[in-house]
Amino acid sequence: MVLTFWLCAALVAYVYVGYPALLVVWSKVRTSKTSNQAPRSDNWPSISIIIAARNEAHRLPGRLNNLLSLAYAGACQIIVVSDGSTDDTAEALRPYAGTVDFAAIDVAGKAAALNAGVAAARHDLLVFADARQTFAVDALSELARPFGDPRVGAVSGELILEQPELSGVADGVGLYWRLEKRIRELESDVDSMVGTTGAIYAVRRSLWKPLPAGTILDDVLVPMRCVMQGRRVVFNRRARAFDRVADSASEARRKRRTHAGNYQLLAIEPRLLAPWSNRLWLQYVSHKIGRLLVPFALIGLLVSSASLAGSSAAYALAFTAQCGFYLLAALGAFLELADRARTRSALSLGRSWR
Repeated sequence: MVLTFWLCAALVAYVYVGYPALLVVWSKVRTSKTSNQAPRSDNWPSISIIIAARNEAHRLPGRLNNLLSLAYAGACQIIVVSDGSTDDTAEALRPYAGTVDFAAIDVAGKAAALNAGVAAARHDLLVFADARQTFAVDALSELARPFGDPRVGAVSGELILEQPELSGVADGVGLYWRLEKRIRELESDVDSMVGTTGAIYAVRRSLWKPLPAGTILDDVLVPMRCVMQGRRVVFNRRARAFDRVADSASEARRKRRTHAGNYQLLAIEPRLLAPWSNRLWLQYVSHKIGRLLVPFALIGLLVSSASLAGSSAAYALAFTAQCGFYLLAALGAFLELADRARTRSALSLGRSWR
């Protein structure tokens, strides 16, 4: 039990403290610089923006207006792929006929929709975006800028989460996202990121390989395939997209999807676990695999500290601290659920009065 306790504690500490600290030191010793010099005015790469959407008719007009308003010196194509939408997606896109390319497929999932979008793309750079977020006016230029370096295969922008109302969920997500972005930035400085921001990233079309059906994390699989083809995946903080912090239920669904997607990646690309084929093996294992192991390490930490609590004050304190942490988390979840129930009740009462 003593060995279990310290191994589990070491794993959790390494994933959230040790690995970021290692990257800080590593980035000072080895930095892979990427040129941010703008191309000549007549030499900006042509880009195709791909949006996979299912029942997003209410969001698409605003999203397309945002994309059409962006400043970009090169040619730009916008493609919307409807993944079996049953709403008025086609009708919502009718005013954009001739400006936006539209394709519809039967329900097959986001991966199939992205494959269809790439098949319809005419240009050298593929930019992937969602229907929900908006881009800063210079986002496309900043995404394209690092591709002046032939070593760069993919570029990730920065997703800025806006928090109009303070809440425990917003604060927690904001803290996590700041840590995650810092890790990605340091990975980019050292060599390459092991994933991109799904809401805003670009890849050379020559490096694209069709996604297997049902792929959950295209924003990890696509960049890692670029890495295994010898290219870099870099982070450009100046390429900005904006979104709102999701509520607790949506955030929980996102977390479950992300964890499932990371397990799925190991089945799709087992080469990721082979140091001889994945030059980012240490980063990938530390960043992605380590987080998959943390929940099991926390269980091992709780069980082992409970077993050892009677033998040492240190283990007793560790067990007590964990119990307190989980009780506070449970209380926070209860208060969040109660607040949502009150909000639903107030909305229902308001509708009944109308």
